[in-house]
Amino acid sequence: MSTVIDGKALAARMRAEIKERVAAFKAERGREIGLAVVLVGEDSASQVYVRNKIKACEEVGIQSYSYHLPADATQNQVCELVDELAASENVHGILVQLPLPRHIDEREVLRRIPTKKDVDGFCAENVGNLAMNRETIAACTPFGVMKMLEAYGIDPKGKSAVVLGRSNIVGKPMAMLLLNADATVTVCHSKTKNLKEVCASADILVVAIGRARFVTEDMVKEGAVVIDVGMDRDENGRLCGDVDYDAVKEKASYITPVPGGVGPMTITMLLYNTVQTASRG
Repeated sequence: MSTVIDGKALAARMRAEIKERVAAFKAERGREIGLAVVLVGEDSASQVYVRNKIKACEEVGIQSYSYHLPADATQNQVCELVDELAASENVHGILVQLPLPRHIDEREVLRRIPTKKDVDGFCAENVGNLAMNRETIAACTPFGVMKMLEAYGIDPKGKSAVVLGRSNIVGKPMAMLLLNADATVTVCHSKTKNLKEVCASADILVVAIGRARFVTEDMVKEGAVVIDVGMDRDENGRLCGDVDYDAVKEKASYITPVPGGVGPMTITMLLYNTVQTASRG
């Protein structure tokens, strides 16, 4: 039977610490820490994410600035807003909620976010620093996974780690963080051969592919640490992850639930990154 990695409880502890750091910043510098969130369009999931981020900012005392542009906003309108926020002394972090409408060049928008305000860790310089194992702002979800491993005393050093998924948001930065922690890392994707065997070789298996209950018990090594980044709906519309939790928990040594695992840590690491950028300013 697995030990369940309680991301919700860890996030609550970290937010309490972040709240103290925010209060100390205000006391020492006499100003607020500010996070600007930009939403373009009417994507319902994105609207939920933005509301949750604003609520989290309120919880820890970070001043949030929310900007909602219509779906037909032009490239210039979006870029001009980001440029304005980049120049603002009140804004320490800028988050552009993805995905953007198809007519907007996502790369050009993200390029305009200064490295020092890139709290998502998506800009080229921060990604490059991560690849070279230099101090940087790391993408929130994989950074949260590393904090979870640390909190439960799981040291990746010398272990075989498999990352299932190669997205720029999770898979690639997750692989780099694990590699920087001295794990031996394999990244799997839709073209990987012998996927079951590769996954079953992992001491640490991180799953982020967006397919409900894709990872089954026979894809998991006895005693492996299983981190489920997925957020899906099953055939009955119930929330679930990319891992068949009920079956895999009998085989893994540690496992994250969905919900209550990685999810709460993502926004918490956004708050953490925002405090970090403010402290360096």
